Amino acid sequence: MVTAHPMSIQTLNSYLPKLRPPPPPRNTRIKPFAQKPTPLAILSDPHVLRLAETLEDSVASSSSSAAPAAASSPLQKLRDISSQSLLSTTWPSRKDESFRFTDTSFIKNSEIQPIPPSPTTTQSLDPSTLFADTLFPSLAIVDGYLVKSSSNLSELPDEVFVGALSTLKSDNVITERVSKYVSGFEGDMFWSLNGVGASDVIVAYVPEGIKVDTPLHLRFFSVNGSDKESKILPISNPRVLVVVEKGAEISIVEEYISGDGDNDKCYWTNSVMEVFVGDGAKVSHSYIQTQSFGAAHVKWTSVRQERNSAYEMSEVSTGGKLSRHNVHVQQLGPDTVTELSTFHLSIGDQLQDLHSKLVLDHPRGFSRQLHKCIVAHSLGQAVFDGNVQVNREAQQTDAGQLTRSLLLKPRATVNVKPNLQIIADDVKCSHGAAIYDLEENQLFYFQARGIDIETARRALIFSFASEVIQRFSDASVQKKVETLIRTLLDSTLSPREGK
Repeated sequence: MVTAHPMSIQTLNSYLPKLRPPPPPRNTRIKPFAQKPTPLAILSDPHVLRLAETLEDSVASSSSSAAPAAASSPLQKLRDISSQSLLSTTWPSRKDESFRFTDTSFIKNSEIQPIPPSPTTTQSLDPSTLFADTLFPSLAIVDGYLVKSSSNLSELPDEVFVGALSTLKSDNVITERVSKYVSGFEGDMFWSLNGVGASDVIVAYVPEGIKVDTPLHLRFFSVNGSDKESKILPISNPRVLVVVEKGAEISIVEEYISGDGDNDKCYWTNSVMEVFVGDGAKVSHSYIQTQSFGAAHVKWTSVRQERNSAYEMSEVSTGGKLSRHNVHVQQLGPDTVTELSTFHLSIGDQLQDLHSKLVLDHPRGFSRQLHKCIVAHSLGQAVFDGNVQVNREAQQTDAGQLTRSLLLKPRATVNVKPNLQIIADDVKCSHGAAIYDLEENQLFYFQARGIDIETARRALIFSFASEVIQRFSDASVQKKVETLIRTLLDSTLSPREGK
């Protein structure tokens, strides 16, 4: 067996040949089941291991000038756990149920190159305009690296900490509080690759009883990229940890954009956000993804909620050639509230994918999930796989799930799988799904009042998205998202579409 002490991917990988038992001498009778090959040697994927080694080397070289991380540090533990999980992880294929409708060959067949830190990375970004459209306290993350010179956190309360995990001293009270949440959940291969390749963890810590009135804006810029003709796919691995203690409150705006405005640039953003919501605390999370149409965007959001807490997420995703959001929420106490609202828009040859799982383990849990998507291109695709798991102890649970999809072109595709797993017997749960184009009687209603059919279609299509847009907690964010959706729809809907 592999020993439990921390090892790198290279070290662990070197052990695999040694772990296979040597062949027995000739003419030797082998007892049944006397020797078994190690599962690690059988399940290891050479492609995944090579990629993990590349990411590990890039992290080591980027931190060579700084003091090496202690073996017991939270960041090093995260890398060790991620490294060991990748030894028995294979690249997901269409044969895997969770990737049945999600083709990741675009990423696998590319030459993946980690983006190194560089002082010139931010030269193409004007610091005066990075956050010109927001008045919130702001943090700039460029290609996965925190840029302090372009961030502004002066309006946050003094008790709130927002910054890199590596800057916290080992004997700091905040370090002690956040360390146990850094690697408390394990996701899929993309989660583990992020754990190996993340240069640092960005921490947002709100102590007990503190209520932050102004939203915190985390803006992720992707600057380095390749042309469509190139097989090179630069990768960044930003990672965020949000810890909100008992009775505290904060609103977070998480935004991913293409830094230079090039909508054809190819790159891969492999991002993770972990959120811990303490007893009676509240987190409002706005998530906006408008990356390049040539990019791959894979995102994990893991949320753990203690009793009486509330977590609200509103999402709009319009960018990426391949965009996949994995959401995992676990209610850790009774009287807990979870609300998830998402809107996906595919206006080109894009795949917009949402996989969510909500686990309720305690009484009187409340959850609502609304997922809506529009596919406005004949090669566009959308996927929704939503699982709500109501376990035996989660009595008097009230859980609702609804997905609605609007297909505007022939051959546009959407695959939906809403599902409830209910073991408790005293619950109120519901789910529903609908896939359709605009109905003739809806258009007739407008035409009967003197409104032409094209104007009617545009109004109905936008109103379909507005139900989610209105759920963003801040009015300025609502306005920004509304303008984005109107612009994209106006550029997509041709004068004679649908006739």
